[in-house]
Amino acid sequence: MEFLRRLKGRDTPSTASSTNADAEKRPVMVRMGIRERFRPRIILMAVFVSMGGFIFGYDTGQISGFLEMSNFLARFADTTNPKTGDPALTNSRSGTIVALLSIGTLLGALFAAPIADKFGRKPSITFWCIIFCVGVIVQIATGDKWYQVAIGRWVAGLGVGGLSVLTPMYQSETAPRYVRGALVSCYQLFITLGIFVAYCINFGTEADDSARSWKLPIGIGFIWPTIMSVGMLFMRESPRWDYRHGNIDEARGTIALSYGTAEDHPEVNREMSEIKAKLDAESACGGKHPWYEIFTGPKMAYRMLLGITLQALQQLTGANFFFYYGTSIFTSVGLSNAYVTSMILGGVNFGTTFPGLYIVERYGRRPSLIIGGLWMFMCFMVFSSLGHFALSRNDPTSTPIVGYAMIFFACLFIAGFAMTWGPIVWALVGEIYPSRYRAKCMALATASNWMWNFLISFFTPYITGIIDYRYGYIFAACCFTGALVVYLFVCESQNRTLEEIDTMYILGVNPIKSKHWQPPDGEELPSLDSTYIAPGASGNRERNEAGVPFGEKREGATEAQNGGVLEASVSWQ
Repeated sequence: MEFLRRLKGRDTPSTASSTNADAEKRPVMVRMGIRERFRPRIILMAVFVSMGGFIFGYDTGQISGFLEMSNFLARFADTTNPKTGDPALTNSRSGTIVALLSIGTLLGALFAAPIADKFGRKPSITFWCIIFCVGVIVQIATGDKWYQVAIGRWVAGLGVGGLSVLTPMYQSETAPRYVRGALVSCYQLFITLGIFVAYCINFGTEADDSARSWKLPIGIGFIWPTIMSVGMLFMRESPRWDYRHGNIDEARGTIALSYGTAEDHPEVNREMSEIKAKLDAESACGGKHPWYEIFTGPKMAYRMLLGITLQALQQLTGANFFFYYGTSIFTSVGLSNAYVTSMILGGVNFGTTFPGLYIVERYGRRPSLIIGGLWMFMCFMVFSSLGHFALSRNDPTSTPIVGYAMIFFACLFIAGFAMTWGPIVWALVGEIYPSRYRAKCMALATASNWMWNFLISFFTPYITGIIDYRYGYIFAACCFTGALVVYLFVCESQNRTLEEIDTMYILGVNPIKSKHWQPPDGEELPSLDSTYIAPGASGNRERNEAGVPFGEKREGATEAQNGGVLEASVSWQ
């Protein structure tokens, strides 16, 4: 019982136990400053791998500008503006063009998991970059067929969806734990950079009356997957994928490179032993497991639902309400050049993501997401109230002060999103799943993100046409809900290994108190892969080393055999 209390974090391991513990199993934090933490290899990983986020951000930022360009409208419009008589797009056509990217990303995210598990993370990233380039070619080759633009965006979306799974997965499996949150969050940083760059390029080409105004920005999209594909040539395969496929020496070398230490350093030995223990446990149980164990494994339904919910709530914060339709929204506010407004929003989004990389490691995941959710709730309440009650509907230019106040609170909202929910959700989803199921779980969670991305982008024109800026109240409620979900269900994973995070969820550590939970010194961490799961079974009970199901007493058996460490701790979902 003493050990069980320590395992749940109710007691601090004694000095004696720490002294006698196996050095390879004790956390041996590498002491280093900022310069040592962000060595050239870490920076290269951040730049090249996170380019997957840039590709998504750039494609997102493009389309909001295209919908207002004169040449684009002249070629693809299906109606006219009732006020000016100029060509315009109906809500159904503009919604389809915008939203088909999200349908492609949803499918790409689902296909990415089996491909990455079979062929590896590194070659899979290059494959999805090629798919994105095919989509760019389809778009740029069109003349006057709007559906070709839509189909091209769908194909490009397949690539974006695959990269949206692989980028945070590769970062989380390869990065040192002391910079893992910041490194995975770089995916969101590059999304914001891509959006900002797209806004700037749109601003530079929108005055051109030829097809160059929109074809040139699309063509520039070839640059980013090329940079990513070339950069991945200098990266190594994920150490966890390598180890699970027999490349043990390569895995050890990659971990040592990531930490900037010798291959026999205690921190490297510790991670290697944890990876080995997981693989050995899985192999002992048959090695192969049905896909539905991502829901039936211990605490897997809880984590699966949590990841899906967090990714959905990231979209339901309403950030893409501004990014997809920013140009159109702020034209109605009366600004002379809405492209300038979009650049301002994009600049705020990009610039404020940098503090987010610090916040996620300095203050942790939970407090950052909770405070960020409440901040965005406040901003959307003010924005929506001003838009509905104070902004003139007949002539928005007659209430310029209200318009600028709305832009101000939109910037405050985007700053809060960029520092918290934007980057940190990607980090969390890359951390909470065990190695065996990480690819499949991240694919489903990310598919949730893209599904809501599609729903919001497609239906926003219809909804705003009916309830105008009151639409923001829905997003405000979702922001508040997000803060509540994090407070009640998300465990703090700051400065913990992926194996420790797995253990926290398996033991049912109280999320509210999870920051203070301490793993046991000198003992193997209980984890999903160290439980007894028969291949093809659903809901089998865990067994201890003596073969006795946990919680079941047998006459003549020792206390350890009759309950072991997990007797009162592990439960199935």
